[in-house]
Amino acid sequence: MFEPWGVLVILIACPLLGGLPLIAWITYALTRKQLSQVGTGNISVSAAFYHGGRFVGILAVLSEAFKGVAAVLLTRVFFPEGSSWELIALIALVIGRYWIGRGAGTTNVVWGFVVHDPLVAIFVSFFAVISFTILQSRRVVKFGVLLLFPLFVALLHISDIPRIFAAVALAGLMGWIYKKIPDDLNLPAQEAQTESQAMLEFLRGDRVMVSLDEELDAAIVGEKAATLSQIKRWGYPVPKGWVLAPIDNPQLLTEFLQPSELSPLVVRSSAIGEDSEQASAAGQYETVLNVTSPQALQLAIAQVQASYNQPSAVQYRRDRGLNDTAMAVLIQQQVQSIYSGVAFSRDPITQQGDAIIIEALPGSATQVVSGKVTPEQYRAFVLETENSSSVQLEGQGRVPQALIKQVAYLAYRLEKRYHGTPQDIEWSYDGQTLWVLQSRPITTLLPIWTRKIAAEVIPGVIHPLTWSINRPLTCGVWGELFTLVLSNSFSSRGFFTRGFANGNRKAERALGLDFTQTATLHYSRAYFNASLLGDIFLRMGLPSESLEFLTRGAKFSKPSWKSTWENLPGLAKLLKRELNLEKDFKRDYQKRFIPGLSQLAQENIYNLEPSKLLIRIDLILELLRQGTYYSILAPLSAALRQAIFRVKDGQIDNSVTPEVAALRSLSAIATDAKQILLEFEPQRVFEQLKQTLEGEKILQEFDELLQDYGYLSEVGTDISVPTWRESPQMIKQMFVQLMQGNEPQSGAKDAINSIFAGKRKRSFIQRRVDIKGRVTEVYSRILAELRWSFLALEKIWLKSGLLKKTGDIFFLDFDEVRRLVVDEDFRLIEQLDELVELRRSQFVQDSEIIQVPLLVYGNTPPHPLAPSALYSDQILQGIGASQGQAEGRVKVLRNLQDVPEIDQDTILVVPYTDSGWAPLLLRAGGLIAEVGGRLSHGAIVAREYGIPAVMDVRGATWLLQDGQRVRIDGSRGIVELSNDLRPN
Repeated sequence: MFEPWGVLVILIACPLLGGLPLIAWITYALTRKQLSQVGTGNISVSAAFYHGGRFVGILAVLSEAFKGVAAVLLTRVFFPEGSSWELIALIALVIGRYWIGRGAGTTNVVWGFVVHDPLVAIFVSFFAVISFTILQSRRVVKFGVLLLFPLFVALLHISDIPRIFAAVALAGLMGWIYKKIPDDLNLPAQEAQTESQAMLEFLRGDRVMVSLDEELDAAIVGEKAATLSQIKRWGYPVPKGWVLAPIDNPQLLTEFLQPSELSPLVVRSSAIGEDSEQASAAGQYETVLNVTSPQALQLAIAQVQASYNQPSAVQYRRDRGLNDTAMAVLIQQQVQSIYSGVAFSRDPITQQGDAIIIEALPGSATQVVSGKVTPEQYRAFVLETENSSSVQLEGQGRVPQALIKQVAYLAYRLEKRYHGTPQDIEWSYDGQTLWVLQSRPITTLLPIWTRKIAAEVIPGVIHPLTWSINRPLTCGVWGELFTLVLSNSFSSRGFFTRGFANGNRKAERALGLDFTQTATLHYSRAYFNASLLGDIFLRMGLPSESLEFLTRGAKFSKPSWKSTWENLPGLAKLLKRELNLEKDFKRDYQKRFIPGLSQLAQENIYNLEPSKLLIRIDLILELLRQGTYYSILAPLSAALRQAIFRVKDGQIDNSVTPEVAALRSLSAIATDAKQILLEFEPQRVFEQLKQTLEGEKILQEFDELLQDYGYLSEVGTDISVPTWRESPQMIKQMFVQLMQGNEPQSGAKDAINSIFAGKRKRSFIQRRVDIKGRVTEVYSRILAELRWSFLALEKIWLKSGLLKKTGDIFFLDFDEVRRLVVDEDFRLIEQLDELVELRRSQFVQDSEIIQVPLLVYGNTPPHPLAPSALYSDQILQGIGASQGQAEGRVKVLRNLQDVPEIDQDTILVVPYTDSGWAPLLLRAGGLIAEVGGRLSHGAIVAREYGIPAVMDVRGATWLLQDGQRVRIDGSRGIVELSNDLRPN
């Protein structure tokens, strides 16, 4: 029994030993730095050297060497020296080091292996030193060692099969871990402790020759370079290129490339944070064309790097709330362009529909984005089926239509590659190949909001009070569930939190997700954040078509076993909650919901003063928070079980659901009533029933039903909708319809049919459906009590004159209600009538929208019912470049040498725009440009700042005069003039 006990000790003690955070303790004790909060978040030897200095690093090496040696020596207490169990002990040690201690375990394995097999350790170390000296590549050496040491073990111990297998397993585990966690040596050596910098720079090896053919990390080389490398690896034509990270020395690369007149290069910015979903930074940094000598290349690199700190770029980052990071540089072979341009895979102005917008010109693409030339414009629609695809084109010009169609299809495919995220693409054609020069998210079209699912959860037009309560509850519960799945598992490199300056790249995949942004209102309707949910799905390892599922209803493929394995800890926690759902709900039902609802039912709310009503509302909200959790998890659990076991809807009994139970009872009462009133007038049914004792009994049963189910309403999740108890007319009409033999509403019909579909099944799935029904009842009762409490409060305020009309309280949000009760906010009281009327007017306007778009791109979509009336008969036509309307006084500005005072009443009129004009746009109320298109730098920046802009207004700087009043419409591309002038 000695050896089995040894196995048990090894498998328990070694992971715990590996997870012991000795490095973290040492670093914190000597430097007061928490390694988990800085850099990569790793607790490793290299992190100790980097953040703590040489002495801390040496102590870290000794502590981890001790662990490796201790694991081997512990094994020898139970097993012979040199046995395979020593390697298994190192495997257990590394697992603990990774899962608990947040490190790779390299030092543990090196020193443990020295004790386990010194001969193999000497051979491998000799190879590593020689290889690194020659190749200067950590990656080659690191993975080469993992291949060689099992090979040496096999050669020297060819008959010891268990030891060989253990060595292979240890090498495989180390290789897997190396791919899962970031390398601290990738952090900038200049920011390390001074005494460690020389060593770290040496160990980093040669990073100068990084090309677009490699898989690049955007956190190191910027989004532009990383995206182009990805597109190139997908098989799209991208000009050959090389990347200089912010900490790289450009000398060797400039000597290697040797540009010339016959082979010119282009030097471009790839700032960390540029071309991201948060900001495009369009035109903020330098691009140098026609670089034809090594000297010119060095100067161009320096010029691009310096552009990161030029005032307009600094101001842009400040305006967008972006952190200062660093500038990587992208050097590419220059395309000899015949035609060039840009393409938007979605129209950034209408922000709706499937049109692809293309702007093109003969020559270089820089002409299009510069804003100094008005390009040809095209609209394209890609129609794709399973067997074929075609492109419909609007617009004509000098650029061949076949090429424009090819560009449209390129934009369409790249958007699909990026999971439905709209793309801004720069392209060029050299007579043979259509090259991709750049692709970035269209920042103004993000996030993408979808009505799918949201329309079912909370349909119709929504009042502010309803939304102010529903949104935080729903977002909070979904955030809790998503965080549960994403936590306690390490993520792959692509999901690390972005940020070069602070280097904080946590392994928790829930970091950086703002669950408060899960839902919003557009046109007073609920929309879910498809971009956020798509990101969450991808982090959870679900298939790449997640976003298309949310936006277009695409089918899901099965997730890979790898992603399932990576999410196993979180999925196990979620599964535990699902398995405990019935037990947890029954506990809360008895201890929280029933006592709480009983207490609420016993109170006469119309005798309570406002402060007492607010206390009651807070109590209800506490119940509602827990009820929301069950209202999300119970339907999800039932749906998943039904899908897994492939049970048809007709086999499920939904009679526990209150709406179904109410309709069943109503149908039974109507059947009895028909036997009493063989002939009746539909408008007088209730009067006729009063005339007999049997009819009185029917009416009594009807009143009892209304009393039992009076908490229900047409929209169960919207407290602004009257309940059955308040407005029983619909139930009375349904009762009459059932007596007439008419079919009830389709939803009720399906519900009733499901009741009589067959024998009730107390199955694995049915129990979840029953729980779902009981949750719906509890949740609906709580919401009804909440509504009635607000109505009681409104009654008091109507009587006091604080509110003017019934229903006004639903046009306030809950924070405002609280301020009126608790703080007696006099400023709010003064503005209350105007505020309520403004919101009521918007609500009525939104209610009149018949066709609400399924998808909304961006946070400020244009209104479907935007007025089309003209301000005056004098109109200048241009290109709508940034949606919205603005009215103000003209200020003609032909250059930036004499910049006047500008405010929100100023409509800037300029000959063109480029990145230098950006600081002015922040202060102006609108923009008019003589040339340029909707994809020029000025247009892009205007959209980011939310300023209306009209481009390509011919002769605007001469036709318009300083002080003239104009009204611009950035959606329709028009400028409406007035003869009203004022002296300057």
